[in-house]
Amino acid sequence: MGITVQNITGNTAMVIWPKMASCADSFYSIMYHPNWNSMLSSYSRKSFQKEERVPASRSSFVVENLTPLTTYILCVTCQSANPSSDQCRVFNTLEQDPASASNTKKELALGIWLTSSVLLLIIAAILLYGCLHLLCRRRRDRLQGATSLSNSPYAARGTQRQWPRFSRSEYFSCTPLLKNEVCSR
Repeated sequence: MGITVQNITGNTAMVIWPKMASCADSFYSIMYHPNWNSMLSSYSRKSFQKEERVPASRSSFVVENLTPLTTYILCVTCQSANPSSDQCRVFNTLEQDPASASNTKKELALGIWLTSSVLLLIIAAILLYGCLHLLCRRRRDRLQGATSLSNSPYAARGTQRQWPRFSRSEYFSCTPLLKNEVCSR
């Protein structure tokens, strides 16, 4: 059939096949499986782990999310038919490139950072709610105590609140700061 596998990396490979006249109104099935051993495996569709469907108008496909340093078998058939040996190719993925490994680490670090940020925001919101709730309760209690004498312990006993008494001389007295200063009432 003339299937070729090109541009192989640690995680991807491109498969190219010639168009088949019998598949003009249908689709192509791209089936692949890791750790393939020709002695133990057959070419039945059941033995493949993954299958992708590609429109009949295309004659290439990039297989992604492959495992580095792994042997794969890849078959291209028309309409999910069982493949024959001439419709399959065996290939090996390369070692993982350092750029994609560092991207994976960056994505992991970003995920951890975002998760911890969300948790900190939740904790801050809970603390802010608690502080505002306490502040509002104190303010409400202070306003109720200042405007309502009926709730005071003196009103419950039928007595009035006793204010400190000052003599007239204490209330109207002053200490002159300057020699000529006069105290007034």
